[in-house]
Amino acid sequence: MNIDEATHIILKPYVTEKTFSLVENEKRICFLVKENSTKPKIAEAVKVLYNETPIDVNVCRTVYGKKAFVKFESIEKARDLATKIGML
Repeated sequence: MNIDEATHIILKPYVTEKTFSLVENEKRICFLVKENSTKPKIAEAVKVLYNETPIDVNVCRTVYGKKAFVKFESIEKARDLATKIGML
């Protein structure tokens, strides 16, 4: 997967008070993703775009679109990535 394909899968980070607290409490970051994206493709896109390997990916469909909750190894990695993408 190249960077263009990854940017078409991951649209943007989804930031609310609840998703903000997920970074500190559960080592998760929430992204809005393309409707037809799958969990393995989302994990690969995170690895390509941000050079971090996710442990787990959960997805849900909402009125805002499809959201992906990506879990990382440690709170530090999740916090560093959230800082890097402008969430914190």
